[in-house]
Amino acid sequence: MNVTFVNQEDGERLDRALAAHLPEHSRSFLAGLIENGHVTLDGKAASKPSVRVAAGVTAVIDIPPLLPATAESQELALTVIFEDEDLIVIDKPAGLVVHPSAGHADGTLVNALLFHVRDLSGIGGQLRPGIVHRLDKDTSGVMVIAKNDAAHRKLSAAWGTERVRKEYIAIVYGTPRESKGMIDAPIARDPHNRKRMAIVVGGRRAVTEFGVIESLRHSSVVRCVLHTGRTHQIRVHLKSIGHPIIGDPVYSGPQWRGIPDKRLQKAIASFQRQALHAAVLVIPHPRTDKEMTFSTGLPPDMVGLIEALR
Repeated sequence: MNVTFVNQEDGERLDRALAAHLPEHSRSFLAGLIENGHVTLDGKAASKPSVRVAAGVTAVIDIPPLLPATAESQELALTVIFEDEDLIVIDKPAGLVVHPSAGHADGTLVNALLFHVRDLSGIGGQLRPGIVHRLDKDTSGVMVIAKNDAAHRKLSAAWGTERVRKEYIAIVYGTPRESKGMIDAPIARDPHNRKRMAIVVGGRRAVTEFGVIESLRHSSVVRCVLHTGRTHQIRVHLKSIGHPIIGDPVYSGPQWRGIPDKRLQKAIASFQRQALHAAVLVIPHPRTDKEMTFSTGLPPDMVGLIEALR
């Protein structure tokens, strides 16, 4: 697999630049390939993931044969929206981690999938089989998982194109001045806090379309459509226009303390996650290429918060 870097990537870290071209693979996976000698730059082996690339340089990536998924199979409840021989679509609950990682060795969506789906696609790696995209731990809603490698490749190729549409519902502090609009602001790792993302000049372009569904007391329900898929994109963008998501532990704070109504204060303070739900996902079916739309209603905790804020 070959990748030629462009001007805007000049001086970028190799692992990050490759991740921009190969969204079907995680940055950590690509870093592992580099460290194990599977990436060359203009014919010379790349020394480390942090090496800086130059515009016009061509990287050749040799992806070794896929290993079978080795995460533990666990019988965990899953709400299945749709399933056929190629994919499974679920309604992920808030609090469920997508794949095993540091601090989350098991009890994840992947562990549950390995129990429910035989021969799950191995293309995502040993700990991320079948995973085409992910939702944050405390974001609920629609997720699609590939059940075989061919489906995984087709879905990954469509991701980031106009063939895939992702629509979210968020409950935010305040009400945007404009009832609808477009946020076009680049996102990158926060230079002051590596655990956060931020609006950063020179970051990767990020575009979020938003529209106010309902104005509530000191808050509102907002629909967001992603035109790009950056990490924490909706959370960062809504914060950037002064309307962070209620309950967001990273990009929001205890704004509820400034609300005069004590009942509203209590309702917001007791909400234990970011009020963000992946409501609609539109994808081309990997085998038939037919457009398919999957949706799920708001979970009870968000419905209850909206009722309390009306």
